Formats: sequence, structure tokens, C-alpha cells
Amino acid sequence: MQEFKNKSILVTGGTGSFGKECVRNILKQNKANRVVVFSRDEQKQYEMSKQFPETKYPKIRYFLGDIRDYTRLELACSGIDIIIHAAAIKIVSSAEYNPTECILTNIIGAQNIIQASIKNNVKKVIALSTDKAANPINLYGATKLCSDKLFVAANNLSGKVKTKFSVVRYGNVVASRGSVIPYFKQLLLDGKKKLPLTNKEMTRFFITLEQGVKFVLNSVKNMSGGEIFVPKLYSIRILDLIEVMAGKGNFDIVGIRPGEKIHEVMIPREESLNCIDMKDHYIIQPMFSWWNTKQLKKNLKNKGKRITESFEYASNTNKKWFKEKEIIKLLKSI
Repeated sequence: MQEFKNKSILVTGGTGSFGKECVRNILKQNKANRVVVFSRDEQKQYEMSKQFPETKYPKIRYFLGDIRDYTRLELACSGIDIIIHAAAIKIVSSAEYNPTECILTNIIGAQNIIQASIKNNVKKVIALSTDKAANPINLYGATKLCSDKLFVAANNLSGKVKTKFSVVRYGNVVASRGSVIPYFKQLLLDGKKKLPLTNKEMTRFFITLEQGVKFVLNSVKNMSGGEIFVPKLYSIRILDLIEVMAGKGNFDIVGIRPGEKIHEVMIPREESLNCIDMKDHYIIQPMFSWWNTKQLKKNLKNKGKRITESFEYASNTNKKWFKEKEIIKLLKSI
């Protein structure tokens, strides 16, 4: 990808599921000048450095630090052209029971990214978000909504520096840390015959790690600053997933957990006023006077079209679904 040619790229949360795959993809392209893995877990950095040693990958750098620590983050951003911000506290139950920690990482950390980027003349920053940021009912979603608002509004703060900030919002990443499929697999390996189900009607958006990374990197290429990029994904009924993994009827209803929804929404009706359908994804435009109208016209010219005011992109009303064959194929691929 030409966007990364001779560029220095920093990935926060670089040792996580997404971060590691993102770094792998960028290194594979072999165009970047430098790829900085920024994370706070020294053990994960040590393990990743064995997988991607600097002797074999001379463009990679490992930078130990926390996005809560502005001084350290500002130093890490020195000479960086592009930031892919993936660091977050993202497990819903953990956020509910540790709200202050979640706020410090997901909101204060986001603000630190913005300030350090502007200070260091970073050209582009793209932040990963979640479907839980749309009409949030849990703390994790609320902090990511706040983070999204910070990144979108930051385009009005950069001034002469002209750092561009955009957001990518998508659903549950298949087989990522804390996700449902590895959890179910472990229960079955432990000898459980029945899997826990919170509600028979529960649905979710699913995206593979590879799809997520590809979408984020393409969004870096296409961003002009201020957009929220939303991919078109398949929905899955959690009951269907359980019955493929454990057999029909092999579940126990355990009830809704704190902060959990039955269905997820990626684009609420309230945001449809500002949304463009780009065939394989949506773009939610900011409602600010500084928004680049030239980019809007370009999007519409590139086969984009405005969507109706009554539109809502939700996991239960989605037109694309994982059926039994697709679920089996998905499970075999991970």
C-alpha cells in the first residue's frame, strides 16, 4: 500500500490480537520505514519480539509504555507519520467493575494520543472503536463513544499542523482476546456438555481479524479526517453458533450480564442523516462546519449514496447472516 511507503507507523496496543496482525500485515508489505509497537505489557512484547525479531525485521521497534502516560507517549510519537490506535480496555464486564481504569485508558488515553499527535506533527491518526459505542448501555461503550467524539472533534484542534483524525467502528472480532468463540471452545475442552446462553434472541456482528486489519488499513488510505468508517458485516445468532459447536439444545440460559445488549447497533437512526453508503462500507460524516465537503462530493461521485433518515444498521435487522455452513467454515478457519 503506497500510503505506508517510507512512513513511520506507530500501533498502540501493538501486542494485542488486532495490533499483532496489523503489524504483521504492514511488515509483509515491506514499504514502511519504521513500525513501532507501543504497549504496556513487557511479557507480550518479549513474546512478540521472538516472533518478529529485529534481526529479521529491521524496521520494527518495541516501545514499552502506557497511553495514560502522556510524557512517554509524546516521546514514542516523535518522527511518526501514522498512528493506528488499538489500545483499550474492552471487556464489558471488566469495565463495569473497574470503571475508573476504563475511563483512564479509553478516554484520557485517547486525549493523550490527540495531544501527542498534534505536538509531533503526525499526519494521520485512526482510532479503533466498537459497535458498543452506538447507543451505549455499558461503560465500555460509553467510553468509546466519548473517545470517538474526541477524535472527530480533534480535526478542529490541529490548526496549522493539519493532523487528520478518523475512526473505524466495527463488531466483535472472531477469536480475539475475550471473545465468545475461544470461550466456548475452552468450555468444551474442559468437558462441558452445555454452553451458556444469555438470551435465545441474542445476535452479534462478526468480523475476522484479517478483515478488520484490511478495513482499518484501507480506511487510513481513504480518510480525509473526521469520518467514522463502518464495514458491512455478517450477523450471527449466538444460539446458532452454540448449536453448531455443541449440538442442538445443548445450552443453558444464564441471563443478561451487566452492560450487555441483546442486539448490537453500528449505525443508529440518529446518525443516518450524516451517513453515506459506499457499497462495501458506510461513512458517517461529522456535523461540523469544517467538514471537508470536497471529500463528500468525491465519495458521492465514487458510487456513494446518501441513505434514508429511517435507516438503522443493527445486528438483528441486518440482511447478511452466517448460516450453519458459514459458521462451520468460520470455525475451521480459526
